[in-house]
Amino acid sequence: MTSPGALAPGRAARRRAARRTARRTAALVLAGLLGALAVALLAGPLAARGTGELRVPAAGTTTVLRTVVFAALAVHIGELAGRRVAGDGPRPRDWSLYAALAGAAGAAGQIVVHASVSDIDLATAYGTRDGRLLLLMANGFLAAAACVRLRRPRLAALPLLLIVGAEAVRAHPEQYTPLIGTLLTLLHLPAAALWTGGLLHALRVMGLRRGDRAGALAVLRRYARTALWPLAVLALTGTASTLRKLPPDVVLGSAYGRLLLVKTALVGVVCALALAARHRMRRGRLDAQLPARVELGFLVAVTVVSAVLTVVPDPHWVSTRLGIR
Repeated sequence: MTSPGALAPGRAARRRAARRTARRTAALVLAGLLGALAVALLAGPLAARGTGELRVPAAGTTTVLRTVVFAALAVHIGELAGRRVAGDGPRPRDWSLYAALAGAAGAAGQIVVHASVSDIDLATAYGTRDGRLLLLMANGFLAAAACVRLRRPRLAALPLLLIVGAEAVRAHPEQYTPLIGTLLTLLHLPAAALWTGGLLHALRVMGLRRGDRAGALAVLRRYARTALWPLAVLALTGTASTLRKLPPDVVLGSAYGRLLLVKTALVGVVCALALAARHRMRRGRLDAQLPARVELGFLVAVTVVSAVLTVVPDPHWVSTRLGIR
């Protein structure tokens, strides 16, 4: 019989390995956050260089706050859908409560920025179109947090749907076909959140079950089946949004067009990584999670670029200017 003293070194080694893994994970997360912050602050001005487009006030701050909102939606929607993907077995601690609170802060922060840029007080900002919709989003996130806190996580789907609707309406103030843009966003945003957040949750579950190779791969298989329809929706709505909003003559001459090309390239890389993970998964290889992890990193980049796209000038302005010349 093995004595307790003989087991102690093994336990100590596992604890040291766990601490090293935690430190590496924290370092990677911190590096990712710093990288995302740099992209959010710098991507817009760099993309607009040489286009003659007007500078959007507080574009960097708004991009950071919108990235927080998109990430909060992804985490929360991903965990809601991921409960079925996880199946039986140990599950990681939910991040939904923290995501919802972060999303509420991101929406509320945009109200403050809106008031500052418009040179109005907060009371007046609440009465504007953007202010009302942002307030609705902030309250929706708080309602979702309350559902989690009261141990009714499935009820959070209702306020999350309200948030998606408010964002879809707010993101399309343009005079040309705003209803079409709103409907496309109503489909595009939750599909993107499900793809990104679902993958994050699946990888966290796999990390807990790495000792059970078959169980870990089963989680990835269930996620892969779930991700097929979000990918199809994103492809269709993304193409339709591009045809609707980007005039062909300013694809390279506008910040929106340049950033859209970057986003398209990133999505292409994501799809290639997803295929690589699926190929390894079919062969029963547990290292299928390696390309899936890289895929998640590129999905984070796509989320940041998507946030930047919402604050750059409307490309129709550049097209009109060129037409006048």
